[in-house]
Amino acid sequence: MNEQTLSRRFFLKVSGAFVALAAVPSTVHAFYQDVKSFLVPPKETLPTTLTINKQPYKVTADTRSTLLDLLREELQLTGTKKGCDHGQCGACTVHVDGQRVLSCLTLTAMLPGKTVTTIEGLADGEKLHPMQQAFIECDGFQCGYCTPGQIMSAVACVNEGHTKSVAEIKEFMSGNLCRCGAYNGIVEAIQKVAK
Repeated sequence: MNEQTLSRRFFLKVSGAFVALAAVPSTVHAFYQDVKSFLVPPKETLPTTLTINKQPYKVTADTRSTLLDLLREELQLTGTKKGCDHGQCGACTVHVDGQRVLSCLTLTAMLPGKTVTTIEGLADGEKLHPMQQAFIECDGFQCGYCTPGQIMSAVACVNEGHTKSVAEIKEFMSGNLCRCGAYNGIVEAIQKVAK
């Protein structure tokens, strides 16, 4: 290198550039925070009273919070599974006022005064629900991840009267996916309870 490149002027230019670069991240971060606070509204919470598995709950939930997140994260009712989180697999199926719903698509703010039943609330103490017992007897599960949602949908399928044929059962259970392929056992369990 020649003496000009290692001059005092070169040193000052390079040092100044590093100082400027060191200041940029905090400036960019401050700008990002300003834009974020302007574009993203603050979280709004809503006090909600609902009954879950025959127990009353008073919760204050983010208005954007789903029933699935409330069950799993706030109330530690982890039997309801988070599968796809897009309403496509059925692993999060629960009953709201006796109707099956996908808890990942149901906002907690929509549920004041409603009654929610999860897989934990299906059994009567130590006595299994007939559908739970039928799933065991008919080998209606393998890995078990989708089983809570399958059982909740199966109970609804029977209650709705959609058990006249194998094709009808398959149609009304089609929103629940089983990666292990235990469909034959599931249909058999539903038929057993429907009799």
